[in-house]
Amino acid sequence: MKILVVSFYYEPEIGAAPNRITNLVHGLQKQGNTVDVLTCLPNYPKGKIFEGYRHRFSMKEQSGDGSIYRYWTYATVSSNVFKRALAMSSFSIVFWLFGFHFKRIRQYDSVIVQTPPIFVAYSAVTLFGKLFRKKVFLNVSDLWPGSAIELGYLDSSSRTCRMLYSMERFIYRNSVAVIGQSDEILARVRELYPEKTTFLYRNLSPNTPDSTPRQAASAQANLKIVYAGLLGVPQDILSLIRNVDFSKYGAELHLYGGGNQADEIKEEIESGKAVNVFYHGILSKSEMNRALAEYDISLIALSKSIRGAVPSKIFDILPLGLPILFAGDGEGARLVEENGFGLVSKPSDFQSLADNVSRFSTMSREEMDTFSCNCRKASEDKFNFSRQMALFDSFLKEHS
Repeated sequence: MKILVVSFYYEPEIGAAPNRITNLVHGLQKQGNTVDVLTCLPNYPKGKIFEGYRHRFSMKEQSGDGSIYRYWTYATVSSNVFKRALAMSSFSIVFWLFGFHFKRIRQYDSVIVQTPPIFVAYSAVTLFGKLFRKKVFLNVSDLWPGSAIELGYLDSSSRTCRMLYSMERFIYRNSVAVIGQSDEILARVRELYPEKTTFLYRNLSPNTPDSTPRQAASAQANLKIVYAGLLGVPQDILSLIRNVDFSKYGAELHLYGGGNQADEIKEEIESGKAVNVFYHGILSKSEMNRALAEYDISLIALSKSIRGAVPSKIFDILPLGLPILFAGDGEGARLVEENGFGLVSKPSDFQSLADNVSRFSTMSREEMDTFSCNCRKASEDKFNFSRQMALFDSFLKEHS
């Protein structure tokens, strides 16, 4: 098959959003498909166009068995809603220039469109689904505008929100099938369109057997906790480090990543207010996998309960066998608890989170190893990337 993937995020960007699309593209290529990518000039998570891509409007790269077509976008990591909307809408307009590749577009058997951003998805469904009559598969990783309302970005009664709900229904209605990263996402789609064909595609990561986590901490050593991901409002690591004294429990928190809270977090650490908290900046995916081997457990956090949100970091961590310290709710929390991946506390329940840090720091090696074993076993069986990709490839061929 010849497939086009449309996504606002893609490698060499780092973080959950680009990783999941990059894994999907490489996985489909390994299944024997030719996969092209339509994306923007890389800028995430720093909000600045990367070196080597600046001062360009568009460019083409070769990647595996396919090409990457990149177009300019307004780059920002600002939490300002207007600036974020401008970044996403600018790319959703500019990439229409790709529509002049008439011969190439006609060759695609299917088009996979990533949402959010919903502006990009709406524009892509219109261009490829309505104008070129291609079969569009919608890949939904978060429910918009529902997530924006739950995070406090949008007023549910506003005109903007009504417009976004209309766009949401449009992209679901005009897709051949909806690919959802959680059961809650697919449930939302079926609420609107009960007959819509769906596929549960978890944001799994390929196994990395070369990355082996260290043994459980000894009684004389601090428990080393790692957080690797976006440092933004949905995760709210800033409030977490302000409310949990890791030194009190013989623990350290090591942070990797970028986002609109990164500067404030660094200020908290440099001022001495956040004790036993360390910020290490942004690493590439391969560098991060090697760094994770130095830690005992992995922190995954959501500041609020968000319907449909299952952090990709859960599945990134499983092959490494790192027990999970989960601060959040919903489907992600249930996955961690039901599969024995680690300990769970409610969103922003800092006392409960601190209690779990204390429990981990005094945990026996046998109990820690049980969590680690559960993670590794699940990544090889229940949440196996290669197995899921084979099923997904068959699904695409069946409906294209």
